[in-house]
Amino acid sequence: MSTGNSARTVTRRTLLGGAAAMAGLAAARGLIAQPSTVTNPEELKKIEAALPARAPAVPRKARRLLIFDLNVGYGGHGSIPTANTAFTLMGQKTGAFETVVSRDPAVFRPESLAQFDAVFFNNTVGNCFEDPALRQSLVEFVYRGGGLMGVHGTSVAFTKWPGAIEDWPEFGIMLGARGANHKANDEHVFIKLDDPTHPVNQVFGGQDFDYRDEFFRVHEPYSRDRVRVLLSIDTARTDMQQQPSYGAVVRADNDYALAWVRQYGLGRVFYCTIAHHPAVFWDPKMLEFYLAATQFALGDLAAPTTPSAKLTPAIRAQEKLGWRLVLLPSNESTFFETIDRAAQLGLLYVGGNEHQKVSEDIPKPLDGRLTDDEMMRIRLKLDCAGVSLVIYQADWTFDDADPRSIAQFLMKFGVEVFVGKDGIFFPDDRPREFAAMDEAAKNNSIGQFLQQMRMRTRQPVVLTLKSTDEAAQNIEAFNTAVVQLANGGQT
Repeated sequence: MSTGNSARTVTRRTLLGGAAAMAGLAAARGLIAQPSTVTNPEELKKIEAALPARAPAVPRKARRLLIFDLNVGYGGHGSIPTANTAFTLMGQKTGAFETVVSRDPAVFRPESLAQFDAVFFNNTVGNCFEDPALRQSLVEFVYRGGGLMGVHGTSVAFTKWPGAIEDWPEFGIMLGARGANHKANDEHVFIKLDDPTHPVNQVFGGQDFDYRDEFFRVHEPYSRDRVRVLLSIDTARTDMQQQPSYGAVVRADNDYALAWVRQYGLGRVFYCTIAHHPAVFWDPKMLEFYLAATQFALGDLAAPTTPSAKLTPAIRAQEKLGWRLVLLPSNESTFFETIDRAAQLGLLYVGGNEHQKVSEDIPKPLDGRLTDDEMMRIRLKLDCAGVSLVIYQADWTFDDADPRSIAQFLMKFGVEVFVGKDGIFFPDDRPREFAAMDEAAKNNSIGQFLQQMRMRTRQPVVLTLKSTDEAAQNIEAFNTAVVQLANGGQT
């Protein structure tokens, strides 16, 4: 195949107050097509012998993984049943998750997806489904905090096959790449750990390794400005002239990523091309790797997703400290102008508010009255700039609107922190500190402010800074201070 605030803090649990429980898992089971699983006893023994003994993280709650393995216009990879079986048994043995396997697009209806924590597109070549409502349901599921996993042929999911003719560009952006050009299906490559200490890479013990499989050379929208690369081909050690070749297998930048993670809104995304042969899924190390990736996607294994190209010393320091600096808009700027300003200043996070116009082309307030198309344009603008919307500010009180509608609105935007009239709300229910840095910036005391923050808490911290003429100078002071603090020094 080629081609820190004294205001009342409100958690999601408090806000929702036990409203409207999800439908039972049995409803989803009624949608399942006949699953593809391993029937060969010898292969089953190999898988069982390779299963990890335990999961790298303790689940925060009972987890459900939807495995979707439909191929359209293509016969399907022989590794699909092996992966289905391996993931199902891995979840059972470790207690990390339960799986549901399906080929029925109806599982992507909102009421069905609501029962799952992540979706695994298992080698799904071709146009899996064309229903706009189901596609909208999937992208909203991910953007609101669901997990998305893909392997090998998933890089050409939602394309018209044969030919991999694009049919849903946002899926490729969300996944992180397109393309399926490759060399022999047993190509021998040396694999480099691009991020040796990343939690998903822990099974490899910091050691590069060699492997044989069919390795896709992906293309746009792939970029290290978008994804956190975990594994790539070590071109210095690999014979890059191996033949045969199928499609355009040479990248001008010599960057051949094989696995990565990323964040899309609140969603956690993982992709790996190493999944052509069934033997991958009875390889003990690869199963441990995939187990860690699954727990990341499900939301149990904390792991950084900052794109590889944006890992400056200051960003690495913020990751180490668990801090993030969010640029808040000036009074007159549109939301898109705030995004551009943050990117220009080297920041990864922005805030928005209900009084802010989206852009000159979308002259509407940044609120829940935006259409699905306008919301897509906002998602793509944020993604293109490498910026995430973290904070939303509004003049509401928690008594002004239906609590469920507030929560749904925030998560649709991918918002992590809501600042209202009477408090702060964290939709994902995870503890964190919240602190404005503007007074410290005004007094030229950013270093002292951050040092006091570090002494006071070891929880994650969301810090804010308004977009002003002095923003670049203040950010430089912030960057200097966080690097010193992350290295154990004082500011």
